[in-house]
Amino acid sequence: MKMSNTQYKEMADEASMPSRSYLNIPKAFLIGGAICLIGQGILNMFKAVGIEQDSAAAYTSITLVLFSAILTAVGLYPKAAKHGGAGTLVPITGFANAVVSPAIEFRTEGWVLGVGTKIFAIAGPVILYGTAASVLYGLIYWAARMIGG
Repeated sequence: MKMSNTQYKEMADEASMPSRSYLNIPKAFLIGGAICLIGQGILNMFKAVGIEQDSAAAYTSITLVLFSAILTAVGLYPKAAKHGGAGTLVPITGFANAVVSPAIEFRTEGWVLGVGTKIFAIAGPVILYGTAASVLYGLIYWAARMIGG
């Protein structure tokens, strides 16, 4: 069946649910803000027990990733993401959710071909391009220092 771009756009518009930005944006803000508020509370707790700022920040990130992975495993994080949208994707917890979700989905295929392979479906490109970008930026920095003295 051949159809023009206009016909395709009309068909796609009919099939798509209209976006309710007036609800989605505040929900994303509130849920993302709640995640950040929890993170700040965890950071304050670590600092209150005498852990220095840098270490407390690292422990906070680790704790948030752990909580996100657990909440993803029990099915609660996806429910929050359904309502919070980008508010749950932007913080570090969204990355943890993106790593754990494929692993859970493909666990029936085994530890190697299921979990081991699919866990890097999202993390792999991030690690690859993050490492490549850091090398590139390092080379640019090094060259600028060599030229500038």
